[in-house]
Amino acid sequence: MSTIQLIRRGAAGALMLASLGACAGGLGNILGGVLGGGGQSGQQSGQLSGTIRGVDSRSQQISIQQSNGQTVPVSYDNQTQVVYQNQNYSPTALENGDRVTARIQANGNSYYTDYVQVDQSVTGSANGSSSNMQLLQGTVRQVDRRNGVFTVDVSNNNTLTVTLPNNLSSNDANTFNILRSGQFVRFYGTYLNNGQVQLRQFN
Repeated sequence: MSTIQLIRRGAAGALMLASLGACAGGLGNILGGVLGGGGQSGQQSGQLSGTIRGVDSRSQQISIQQSNGQTVPVSYDNQTQVVYQNQNYSPTALENGDRVTARIQANGNSYYTDYVQVDQSVTGSANGSSSNMQLLQGTVRQVDRRNGVFTVDVSNNNTLTVTLPNNLSSNDANTFNILRSGQFVRFYGTYLNNGQVQLRQFN
């Protein structure tokens, strides 16, 4: 092999190493920016605070917008806990505008959370303390599938009108579609007023 060929091959190798180093540094900067940690390779963990900008139950992913405007897609699974006022909920109960702090694990350029703390519920902040989510149960009296409403007799002969949210999950939609009069039902709801509740999720 001639001296010129050796020089060319060495230069190409150096250029490749430099490119790889630049990519690794860039990825580290992204992870550090999101998680507030260093740019070490491999799996990292940290916290991500921001506002919910979307929940995709099909792909099991939530979008969290940080204070700097960057929106980060975060995956979840059946093991992910969502906690609000010391009560556990499904990730599908999250709503756009909820302020959260998520425990994040990063591997490469993907993110996963196993724990989400709801710092401020968008529904609660809009309607005061009466809007806190509660576990409710009772007997179904009427189901209006066209308008997405059903009524439930709860304790002390009180009847509640339950409305469906706009971001109803597919599982909850299926449960609603098979509701029938006389059926006992348990669900998490948010009080809109004394007689009306918005469904958060079926239990």
